[in-house]
Order: sequence, then C-alpha cells, then structure tokens
Amino acid sequence: MAHASHPGRGSRGVSAAVAKGLMLRLPGVQEGRSYGYPAFLVAGQFFARFRDDETVLAIRLSSIADRDVLMRLDPKAFFFTDHYRDYPVVLIRLTDVTRGLLATVLKDARLHIDSPAAEERDTAPPRRRRRLSR
Repeated sequence: MAHASHPGRGSRGVSAAVAKGLMLRLPGVQEGRSYGYPAFLVAGQFFARFRDDETVLAIRLSSIADRDVLMRLDPKAFFFTDHYRDYPVVLIRLTDVTRGLLATVLKDARLHIDSPAAEERDTAPPRRRRRLSR
C-alpha cells in the first residue's frame, strides 16, 4: 500500500453513497451478492461489502501485510475482527476515513484483482478429484 496518502489530509467521514460511487467507478466493479449479502464484485469475485448498517466497509486487499500497513497508518479508520484474521480483508470505519485515502485504498485493492498472480490463480483449471478404488 505504498500509494496511501497521509490520513490527515482532507476532512474525515465518507457516506456509504460516496463509497459506493467510488467503487462503481472502478473498472469491472459490479453490485452482486457474496455469501448471501449485497456486495461489490469483480469478475464474480468478492471485492467489498458494507457491514454494520453501512458504517463499515470490508475490502479485499492483496495481503495481510497491506492490512497491517493501513492499520499502522490510521488505526482509527482501519481495523479487522477475528472473523477476518486470516484473510486479506480490512474493515474501514467510514466516519473516520478521508475520501482521498478511501479512493486510494479502493484503487490499489482493485488493481490487485487484475494482477498476474490473481489472474493465474483465478483462471487455473479446477483440480480433478481422484476416485477411490473399491
């Protein structure tokens, strides 16, 4: 997340409507469902979703290390719960993030989905299951 700007720039607080607009302006981002919840997807893959009455945004990142960087950058805005401990997802308190920083994080997260490693992983043929002989 080397592109993230300092959290102090701009006023804090982004509405769910603004966050939604920022996401839908990114290439390939569409509204859909993930695990039964409304979500934002890229090529059918989870990208982001609102939680906690649309006061928190969960975003898929490229790595847990990126999440750690964001949490050090602005621990008031960025956090995670035990549910996401082992996943490269960061939770963002929309009341505590600046629009500029949110836009940067969304853009960087979206670029990750197009990375060669992600493309290779997502387009690899499914593994065949071996049949057990009786």
